[in-house]
Amino acid sequence: MKQIEKLIDRVVARVNVNLRKFSFDAEPFAKDVVPLKQMLRFNAFYGVTSHHPLHVNFKNSSLAGSYFLGKCFTDNVVLYKTDVRGDELKRKGDTLVIQGMEIPVEKDEEIHIKDSYLIKTLIHNYSHDPEAPEEFLIRNTLASFYSNIHGALVEGCYIAPFATVDLTSLHGCKVGTFAFVQSASDLYHVEIPDGTIWMKGDTFEFKYTYDKEVLDRYITNVPGGKPEGILWDFMEDRKEDYSDIYSAAVPTTPVTVSSKSALNRYAYVAGDTHIHENVLVSQRAYLDNAWMGPGTNAQEHSYVINSRLEKNDVTAHGAKIINANLAEKVFVGFNSFINGKPGMPVSIGSGSMVMPHTIIDVEEPLSIPERHAVWGYIRNAEDLKNHSVSLDDLSSVTGEVTMGNMHFTGNGHDLVHGFEHRIDHILEANGAYFGDVNKVRGHAQAGHMISYNTLQPYLSGKMKGIFPTIDIQP
Repeated sequence: MKQIEKLIDRVVARVNVNLRKFSFDAEPFAKDVVPLKQMLRFNAFYGVTSHHPLHVNFKNSSLAGSYFLGKCFTDNVVLYKTDVRGDELKRKGDTLVIQGMEIPVEKDEEIHIKDSYLIKTLIHNYSHDPEAPEEFLIRNTLASFYSNIHGALVEGCYIAPFATVDLTSLHGCKVGTFAFVQSASDLYHVEIPDGTIWMKGDTFEFKYTYDKEVLDRYITNVPGGKPEGILWDFMEDRKEDYSDIYSAAVPTTPVTVSSKSALNRYAYVAGDTHIHENVLVSQRAYLDNAWMGPGTNAQEHSYVINSRLEKNDVTAHGAKIINANLAEKVFVGFNSFINGKPGMPVSIGSGSMVMPHTIIDVEEPLSIPERHAVWGYIRNAEDLKNHSVSLDDLSSVTGEVTMGNMHFTGNGHDLVHGFEHRIDHILEANGAYFGDVNKVRGHAQAGHMISYNTLQPYLSGKMKGIFPTIDIQP
């Protein structure tokens, strides 16, 4: 499997030269992290709908276990169980609005992944780069286990395990373990430390950093090996549940699903699970004894276990909800971990926002009031006091606020309004509001019409583990 080794060496060299400012060596986080024999075990899958016809170019790439939807191009890459979701690519004639400026889209947007190694990474499209609105580009980048690249151009970057890059263009940046970054402006040669949640808009900045001892307990990056910690163990304990789904030639549907809802055939469903109308359950989502009320969703790599989502709730990429009850229109951010216990549930009031990368791991029953923002590490009611604020109070902030490890500067109204607007956009795009009055169809109405093509690698010879070159551009 020399070709795959050469590809990984190629990526390591390109990441290292882009991150030379940090004296960073990508090799321990790329070489031997995934046994190369794994690249032979798994096929890749390409989704096709009437709105997403076959339009691909896979060249000199290994795509083991990866999932594609939309216009996707790869050159000299290794993707291992990576999800590339292109169902919101901009279309010719659309208009991209950046800081009040309108940018016409001259041709259909394409996802282009080049000279990169992405391990169990979630990629969701819609580039916010005003200089290249028709191309969603990932180049010279190493992204590790369960990281998220969401609407973000990344060039020459290292993205550590369970990290998220959201709506931001990164150039030569290093994103630490379980870090989250969202910036209104491009970032050049910036390091986001481990466990830092950083949101920077035009008029506000929100920053929180986990204590090292807490972060190490939940997730730590191990050079030359796999990550360790509670979050990693949670994922590893459940990974075998997906094996039958991916090996089955004919999918089975364990629950009744409305024609207005979409249950991806590569999602896991078990127990007494209920899926109402206008629900979206994406690939590699995990439902076990889950009540999915109308308009709710479970996005990629998200988990809903022994929990009830009442209505129009958003479970963002990588979020985990266990033994919890969510009222209406609750947002649970990227890679958050809501871990209630039997007899000690977590209840979240309507309109509340669980900020990205929040850890709620309770030692007593916990109730979060309606219309509150919560963040950081929460175990009990006392922790909640120092890690939450009502959205009305946050909206009134026009200066600086510090609460524990959280520091906020700027206009709170803009943060709250922006979040609420984005949640509405997510719900509308997912089809949560579809009905007799609102006829706007979303992913929940269209997603159940996806058909799948299986792509297989070479199993022997000098190209062993590489997928054949495929060029289909209608």
